[in-house]
Amino acid sequence: MKRLITLILASAMILTATSCTNGGDGNNKNGKDRILRVDTAAEGANELSIAAWDENFNIPALRAAEKVYQKKAPGFRLKISKVAEDTDVEDAITLGGSNNDFSKLPDMVLFQDHSFNRFFNDYPNAWDKLSTAEINWRDFGQEKLSYSTENGIHYGIPLDNATAICAYRTDLLKQAGYTIDDLTGITWDRFDQIGKDVYEKTGKYLLSINADDNALPYMMLQAEGGSFFKDGKPYFVDNKLLIRVVNTIVKLARDNVLYLADNYSDYTDQTIKGDMVAGVMNGNWILPTIEQVQMNSGKWAITTLPTFSGEEGYAANGGSSIYITTACEKKELAEDFLSYTFGGGEGSKETYDQALIKGGLVTTCISAGNSDVYKEGVKYFNKQPIYQKVVDMSTHVKQVEQNDYHYTARQQLSFAIRNIIDGGDTVKAIKDAQDQVNFSMGLSD
Repeated sequence: MKRLITLILASAMILTATSCTNGGDGNNKNGKDRILRVDTAAEGANELSIAAWDENFNIPALRAAEKVYQKKAPGFRLKISKVAEDTDVEDAITLGGSNNDFSKLPDMVLFQDHSFNRFFNDYPNAWDKLSTAEINWRDFGQEKLSYSTENGIHYGIPLDNATAICAYRTDLLKQAGYTIDDLTGITWDRFDQIGKDVYEKTGKYLLSINADDNALPYMMLQAEGGSFFKDGKPYFVDNKLLIRVVNTIVKLARDNVLYLADNYSDYTDQTIKGDMVAGVMNGNWILPTIEQVQMNSGKWAITTLPTFSGEEGYAANGGSSIYITTACEKKELAEDFLSYTFGGGEGSKETYDQALIKGGLVTTCISAGNSDVYKEGVKYFNKQPIYQKVVDMSTHVKQVEQNDYHYTARQQLSFAIRNIIDGGDTVKAIKDAQDQVNFSMGLSD
């Protein structure tokens, strides 16, 4: 049903739109045209098209890759179709699938990691294998690589590193009698106690999260090797680890250690940029948001996640990869471009150096993280070489069972957690959340 609704909505967009994308930068300038179409047959022999959605993050990385690859192929051009958001790419795949015609897709698309499996299963003819790309796949964190691998075959090249970090205000920790070392390799119970002390001494929460789409349960579970799913089904009610995670989050909120923001804007603008918190836990893509508060430069440091055992925890949240579509008629060129720039080839270090400098995008390619740029201490973070640390942390993230309905599970657990904090019964709230995910998946309990 969900796929049918998506298809109807996407088809309606074609009927109502007044124009369509023909490739190049600046797609969706009027804010209304959300159709992604590219005429790959009209491209030159040294041109490739790609769709991406973030002018401040992944698009600068693609532009950097174009310039780096031009050193190998001087006449090369990368035509970037800028869409408004990642779901525009999903809609283009859906529309192609409805007609069994993917010829109007770009040569390549950027695609969200947690969504790819569903779209691969629904539309297997949209994606081309990276069958001849000269890529050392061992040069990537295996958890990250797992999203773009189907039945042992690689379909995409990882782009941005979504490894989770815990960032803390060292000046506020000091006021409460702690250092960054006291937050490294600790239990959640210890985290709670430190958080209570920080709130008492400074009036700041130690942590905040967007309560509408709470990523904290997923990151906490992954750090323990757990998942929302088991054998392809939602695994909530009988998942003792998940229940422990939920109970911990509820306790943190009630102890004024965790602030649950109303929405993403409240999370970023009020709690982080508004200086409500002494800590931030999320994918490392949150770092540029932290850095927007110039008055706090030099006061932050990063470390790993707490765990129930007290071992250092590793997780990830978000991220995307690049895929070659079956519309591409220059697959050899596309594979060479990806191998050379993002795949650990000769241009990878320079590509990712520039992607980091210009857009804050951190490499998933381990060898590219050994550059001087990555080794350099970052002034804002007390001169820690945070980007090299993130790359190293990515190699420790555990692979856990993924599912097409990752975001559905996350949202339903978000509702359950808010319900429990407001006085609802824990068992019933978690059961209701599992029932809702089962319903979305078309499964019986």
